[in-house]
Amino acid sequence: MPQFLAAFEVGQSKVEEERRQQICRFGRWMYRRGLVVACQGNLSVRLDEDRILLTPAGACKGRLAPEDLLITDLSGAVLSGAGEPSSETQMHLLFYRERPEVHAVCHAHPPTATGFAAAGRALDQPVLPEIVADLGTIPLAPYGTPGTWEVCAGLEPLVAEHDAILLESHGVVTCGKDLATAYYRMETVEQFAKILLTARTLGGPRLLSSREVEKLMAAKAGRWTARPQGSVELPLEADARAYAAPGARRERTPFSRHRAQRRNAR
Repeated sequence: MPQFLAAFEVGQSKVEEERRQQICRFGRWMYRRGLVVACQGNLSVRLDEDRILLTPAGACKGRLAPEDLLITDLSGAVLSGAGEPSSETQMHLLFYRERPEVHAVCHAHPPTATGFAAAGRALDQPVLPEIVADLGTIPLAPYGTPGTWEVCAGLEPLVAEHDAILLESHGVVTCGKDLATAYYRMETVEQFAKILLTARTLGGPRLLSSREVEKLMAAKAGRWTARPQGSVELPLEADARAYAAPGARRERTPFSRHRAQRRNAR
């Protein structure tokens, strides 16, 4: 038994060291790609059911060292590390408490996506198939004073169904099964914001129809083939092009039905 416990502790230590290295690496990527400047943003990973490894307050993400990181419990109490937890720690912990499958959270201030957030505009139009398939809609959480409970209050209704969320007049938060997934989703949100902004300068994006969205959802679920047999007609509830009409009533779309089905299956 003592040998087993010793081996288990060595394994845990190795995993923790790998996660520390990952956070430092992705922190450098965020900084070099302009997703954060100065000491903005934060990263975290779930070590186990009770412990979270995350970046400390006031640290430049481009200059992190493994020993700079903190370990907290799910209430935010520091278990190890010399620094202070970020004022946005509770935003990370909200994801971990609400979604057991989430093992990493990334918060940054990518300039174009944050521009949409500052303008009060969600990235919720079905424009690019890869965005619909991976992220669906990217909603806008209402403004909350950074570092206060208001941020979590605005996020809480959205966390269960969304992997990327804009924070009004603040930035973006993404999550994933691992840190790479959470980080790449952050890059994807910023790229989508750039494309959408460009499309708007050219007269506005052409939106995918509800039928096209339904096909993407079916393909993601493994129910669609390149050459389907029989009828390819799919039920239409609300054509996504209705989003283009100012003030148009937003009815439930195929994507929202898919999200609801996934939520009910939990």
